[in-house]
Amino acid sequence: MTVCAPAELDHVYDYLGAGAHFVPLPRLGDPSVVAALRNACIGADVVHAHGLHASVRTALALPGGGRLPLVTTWDSRVPTAGARGGLLRLLERRAARAATIVLGTSSDLVDRARRRGARDARLAPVTVLPARGPVCLHDGKARAELGAVDRPLLMAVGALERDRGHRTLLDAAREWRDLSPQPLLVIAGEGRERLALQRRIETENLPVRLIGRREDIAELLAAADIAVLPSRWEARSLLAQEALRLGVPLVATAVGGVPELVGDAAELVPYGDPGALAAAVRGLLDDVERRMDLAAAGRTQAGTWPTEDDTVAHVLSVYDELSGR
Repeated sequence: MTVCAPAELDHVYDYLGAGAHFVPLPRLGDPSVVAALRNACIGADVVHAHGLHASVRTALALPGGGRLPLVTTWDSRVPTAGARGGLLRLLERRAARAATIVLGTSSDLVDRARRRGARDARLAPVTVLPARGPVCLHDGKARAELGAVDRPLLMAVGALERDRGHRTLLDAAREWRDLSPQPLLVIAGEGRERLALQRRIETENLPVRLIGRREDIAELLAAADIAVLPSRWEARSLLAQEALRLGVPLVATAVGGVPELVGDAAELVPYGDPGALAAAVRGLLDDVERRMDLAAAGRTQAGTWPTEDDTVAHVLSVYDELSGR
């Protein structure tokens, strides 16, 4: 196995420690990336590219005629509005048509790849490993740190970007101010929207804290009464997976791959509807039995997801199919 990626990613994922041969690449904007990929792919039996930009560059690097099988994984959706959206749609078509097989991590991504001209598009849900070590639900230390000892704790996690729905989340938080005790919404993550969100929190006196990037997300999430996922689109949300595994009731937008991921084990609301989001959270805070039912259903639903071994076996079966073994 040879892994081609920007040099700094080996420090994050430890490809060398896992036993792979590692080829450091220039950054994706560097035109020499294609040549580096072309050299790295000499002698390969199968090439697997992850993500749209890596897929397009790999397709350019491989010899014409489709002689070398190319697998691509789609795990995110590109924006479709404006001139940039038009360019990205063209790149999607290029990537889809160049691939021997497109693996989509959710059904809507499989459908999208087919619409873009993929010859063979298949569902390949990716497993996210559960948190390591014991995690204590409603941990008093974590709640004390966050300032939610005697009040309900709501937890959201994600980059502070426009499509993550945090503006809608703040709109909903306005409607929780009259509750007693008043719930505290904690949002973990960083991004370009931070200053605008912080201004709103202070100006409107919202019961919300932005805590930035954290390495202890599982512990913080386990301490929460409710997890909230307000995104415009998700494939297999990491927050949703972690919340259901931990038995934390989840309120999420019914977008992308979320409904098929969570089944009946979460409260689903439309994207961009603060009233529906606020009402779903308020309803759960008022209904202990419903929260308990969702906690049990979440753990059951998580048990239906593929394991890490299932995920590896699925991908290896695709490699074996394409290499003719």
